[in-house]
Amino acid sequence: MTTVVALAFLIPLGIAIQRDNREDALSEAARRSGIVAGALAVTTDADKLGTAIQAAGGDVHVHGIEAGAKSRAAGVDIERASAGDQPVVVDVDGGALRLEPVRVGNRIAVIEVFVADPVLSGGSGQTWLLLFGIALALVVVTVIVVDRIAGRAVGAARTLANAAVGLGDGDLTTRVRPSGPRELAEAGLAFNRMAERLSVTRTDEFELVADLSHRLRTPLTVLRLDADALDSDDTSIGSFSEAELDRRRTIRRIRQAIVTLEGEIDVLIKTTRKTISQDVGPGSCDASEVVRERMVFWSQLADDQNRPHRVVGAHTRMPVPVPRAELAAAIDAVIGNVFRYTPQSTAFEVAISRRDGYVAVRVDDAGPGIANPERALRRGASDRGSTGLGLDIAKRVTLQARGSVSIDRAHQLGGASVVMLLRDPDAPEKQVSRFGLVGRLAREPAARRRQKRGE
Repeated sequence: MTTVVALAFLIPLGIAIQRDNREDALSEAARRSGIVAGALAVTTDADKLGTAIQAAGGDVHVHGIEAGAKSRAAGVDIERASAGDQPVVVDVDGGALRLEPVRVGNRIAVIEVFVADPVLSGGSGQTWLLLFGIALALVVVTVIVVDRIAGRAVGAARTLANAAVGLGDGDLTTRVRPSGPRELAEAGLAFNRMAERLSVTRTDEFELVADLSHRLRTPLTVLRLDADALDSDDTSIGSFSEAELDRRRTIRRIRQAIVTLEGEIDVLIKTTRKTISQDVGPGSCDASEVVRERMVFWSQLADDQNRPHRVVGAHTRMPVPVPRAELAAAIDAVIGNVFRYTPQSTAFEVAISRRDGYVAVRVDDAGPGIANPERALRRGASDRGSTGLGLDIAKRVTLQARGSVSIDRAHQLGGASVVMLLRDPDAPEKQVSRFGLVGRLAREPAARRRQKRGE
């Protein structure tokens, strides 16, 4: 197609150049004929006429005046020229003849000027060779440009196809860099918008599942506490009536079902937290808002059990670098331990503060406390009949936020105090000063240093 376009442009151009060369050659022949015609207007003397013909450049003949004039023109062409009043151009072997009639007295003379083919073409062969070279160069350049454009289009299409395969395989972080022709670039932008919508939709679904799991924990904890308040389900010691045996077995099934359900909910929360973390990355949330939201649920259960409770410091915004669902799971896990392992009517307190580059979420209770805090944080499993995920969830969340979790004795309530430290993303990074401990020791007098060492 490119070759056809180039030839369609260059062939008319070559023909026009060839036509211009022919016209220039015939104009030169007219000039030479004019020299001879001027001489005829003055004299018809053969010698003087010969001088004019030589001045015109030779190969010029005058029919009707010059005796025995050599001619390349046929007689009919000479007669046709002499019968008219305009020059006549006749093609002959080797070139062309220009026959111009001139009136000399009562006679009509015809001046014949021969123009050879090389003069007529004026280097047309070289011109055609040059045009052919230009056409060939245009074809080569066009092929290179088209190859580059096609390569970009193929590369962009392949990238888009690979991204579509990745998205179909479940990788919602797949994105493409729009490139190539306009249509493919627009398709890349549309693909990125679609992937973003899918990612947001999937995250919202898992957030909903996690939130529903948190909501289920509150009534489930109530059921567990009510089940614990029932009579013993032991049937191995003593003698019981058939009705009493059925009642105790029913109590045992209820308790086992509640434990199983708690385990399933904990696994569900842990799975959704992991999926959300993989899909959306670290994320962030307002810790105060999460504390207030979770305490709305736990306060209802606390009122049912006559547990005094309060929330401290959750009135200001405190951002933390963890997803909302993960922080909610950690808070639920720690507060849930208070309800599991302390008697009813035991007070508890949830406090949140922001200091020294960290956000601290503290849960205190007035229970018996935790005898071995290190073992409680290390075990990852419970020896008290629970799923063992409570403190493990809190520990994982704090590590994700570049923090830590610790267990101590509550100062005011006297029971256990679980503190979750989460890195404050708005706090500036602490710079290590060269005037630290080493600098201070270097500046202190030797006597003071010896005094501090007790010398």
